[in-house]
Amino acid sequence: MQQLMTATQTKPTVEKINYEQFLQQYMGYHAEWINGEVIVFMAASSKHQNLVMWLSAILHIFVETCSLGLILPAPFNMKMARIRRGREPDILFVTKARQHLIQYAHLAGPADLAIEIISPESAERDRVTKFREYETAGVKEYWLIDPETEDIEFYQLTATGYYQRIFPNSNGVYHSAVLSGFGFDVNWLQQKPLPQVLSIAKTLGLLGEL
Repeated sequence: MQQLMTATQTKPTVEKINYEQFLQQYMGYHAEWINGEVIVFMAASSKHQNLVMWLSAILHIFVETCSLGLILPAPFNMKMARIRRGREPDILFVTKARQHLIQYAHLAGPADLAIEIISPESAERDRVTKFREYETAGVKEYWLIDPETEDIEFYQLTATGYYQRIFPNSNGVYHSAVLSGFGFDVNWLQQKPLPQVLSIAKTLGLLGEL
């Protein structure tokens, strides 16, 4: 019997499986692999999914237009072999130079950018556990978005291997280190409804190039 936990369980109940078995049995599921233990997550809220789709669309247009790499929303697993973790960020970005790491069912290494949308049950996991894991694995940039507070935190990996929080400028715009030329206006999150994707693309100067 395979190892299986839900997001609310704290202890494994059955034997462990290796990462290859995990990929075979859980491809397409919202699940993560932690040193042989499988965590299967409950379905996300509509608010969470709406934010993931909105942000994925913006980033996809930007990345494709500027030929920077590839945006992949969940479910798509990110293997961090050095720390024996297979995590599934809500959104991940891989640069063009590292696209050879994208396999059929997983990313064989840390993403260049990982984004997590915080939900009530994931707050500690996203802010503490995944924060340290992504930092240790070498994910160059980490964004944390809280839909309830409409707040977003940006972290960049320093030369010493630790995350440093980077704040938006005086206009509320954060400039990404790995998405060259991309500026995220934190005021977008406070608009209800969220601004239209094509409107943001126009603001970013992308429509003339599409």
